[in-house]
Amino acid sequence: MKLKKTIIIFGIALLIFSCAENPFTGKKTMALVPNSQLFPTAFAQYDQFLNENKVVTGTKDADMIKRVGQRIAVAAERWLNANGHQGYLKDYKWEYNLVDDKTVNAWCMPGGKIVFYTGILPIAKGETGVAAIMGHEVAHALANHGQQRMSAAYLQQGVALAGNIAIKDEQSRNAFNQYYGIGSQVGVMLPFSRAHETEADKIGLYLMAVAGYNPDEAAELWKRMKANSGGQAPPEILSTHPSNDSRIANLKALAPQAKAEAKKFGVTSFR
Repeated sequence: MKLKKTIIIFGIALLIFSCAENPFTGKKTMALVPNSQLFPTAFAQYDQFLNENKVVTGTKDADMIKRVGQRIAVAAERWLNANGHQGYLKDYKWEYNLVDDKTVNAWCMPGGKIVFYTGILPIAKGETGVAAIMGHEVAHALANHGQQRMSAAYLQQGVALAGNIAIKDEQSRNAFNQYYGIGSQVGVMLPFSRAHETEADKIGLYLMAVAGYNPDEAAELWKRMKANSGGQAPPEILSTHPSNDSRIANLKALAPQAKAEAKKFGVTSFR
């Protein structure tokens, strides 16, 4: 019993003293792994990935990826500075690379390391579509979603460990492991991931608008993503991402707000 109480007290203390603040929402977020540790690891993994894959350089598309990324990063800094978060990006090291791969994807590592696969470019259909994707990926980095996911995974593992220590009966322990594994994944981790995606959609929409790109294009992009998937997607409740229809509806609803946000920065016309 004493051990159980100690684990609970330690877990509560860990959560209280290991928090960060999302500058876009003002909410406290889990930060069990500080960026001072996370960023160098992410940068090293990014360099290793580039060394092991075919990076496209010197082409029109490669130049576009870098151009759009730089514009979105500038928009992010303008927004953060205007909202009282000067210096927030001091440890970020932005890098944007196009990789020759048919996979329809793009991603961003903590600290601002971004990859676009050539396979997503036909769906982007130009610079504004790339900006919608780029805004979303940059938003993940700015909101420290990687840090939060890692923290949540550690917490999930910690609760599992505590349960296995506290439950002495083998049959009960096996039942706990089975139900906790499914329950924590479907009931906590997947909704957590979907919330991150929705948050990144909103932040990314604002950033692309401040950068001068038409936020209406984001919903059109996801219509093309839906068509490309051919309807092959798991039920939303079992997915790390919201459904295509949910995203499209959400992006349509948010586009006027993004335009209003851009207007605060003097942006009233869009590419």
